[in-house]
Amino acid sequence: MFKALVVEKDENGKTHAGVQELPDDRLPEGEVTVRVAYSTLNYKDGLCIGPGGGLVKDYPHIPGIDFAGTVEQSDDERYKPGDEVILTGWHVGERHWGGYAEKARVKADWLVPMPDGLTARQAMAVGTAGFTAMLSVIALEEHGLKPGTGPVLVTGASGGVGSVATALLAELGHEVAAVTGRPENAGYLKDLGATQIVDRSEIAEAVKRPLESETWAGCIDAVGGEMLARVLGQLKYGGSLAAVGLAAGPQFPGNVVPFLLRGVNLLGIDSVTRPYADRVEAWQRIALDLPMEKLEAMVEPATLEDLPELGASILKGGVKGRVLVEVQPD
Repeated sequence: MFKALVVEKDENGKTHAGVQELPDDRLPEGEVTVRVAYSTLNYKDGLCIGPGGGLVKDYPHIPGIDFAGTVEQSDDERYKPGDEVILTGWHVGERHWGGYAEKARVKADWLVPMPDGLTARQAMAVGTAGFTAMLSVIALEEHGLKPGTGPVLVTGASGGVGSVATALLAELGHEVAAVTGRPENAGYLKDLGATQIVDRSEIAEAVKRPLESETWAGCIDAVGGEMLARVLGQLKYGGSLAAVGLAAGPQFPGNVVPFLLRGVNLLGIDSVTRPYADRVEAWQRIALDLPMEKLEAMVEPATLEDLPELGASILKGGVKGRVLVEVQPD
């Protein structure tokens, strides 16, 4: 038997989430069974836990789009019992049963070995959000971003992606401008390394002109919508924006002028089906570049029982930093 947060749908189409005990034979097909130690809470998880089920197609369902733990059984030669592993993406927690359970069974191709110097707890304090932040930093570097070229803007900075991005960029020597709509989070963001706090209202308005003053050397944007369009017109010549989220919606009222006259780059960051080599590189960079003392400052511990309430909170923007779900820590 294993304990899990199970989302079920009743005859009226309403979903309900609660912790249950399930037999091992209920686990889905897959080559590797993992004893889950930690998971996290992400925006997608909030959608899957909440009313309506969000991204879930089949019920009953176990959410949790990422997890870290130890291999319990493996039919794939790449993994053996006792190996520590990480899973993010591949629609786990959406289409496939995920990490909000003491056991998970998945395809071996979806796993990544735990990098040297990183624990399961640290890996999930980072989680999908931090993994996405690292992919964004790598993409910006590949498009010419270097320390000293100007401030890097991070939108949604108090959230999971934004918090890790702020800490990473600061550790790498960049000047970080953190955008938040909550003035009370200014101290938290400065502790992560932000040198400038930008009130969300200053850049959340619709674009007034296609080009504004060249202000930002780069940007990691978790918001989208009008803010994304506005920032594109504020990037320095040749600057890049890594788009990682759509909290303000999938549409943005932009135009091609920043691309044509300033040569800016809009970089889409996918963390769901990212190739294996990219995943390994990103996790190795996380182990190397992320200051673990700052990571600990982002963490809010939680249990499986806490997740229904926290899932509702994250959809309203009420979660700061990283929620670390302690499934069965060592």
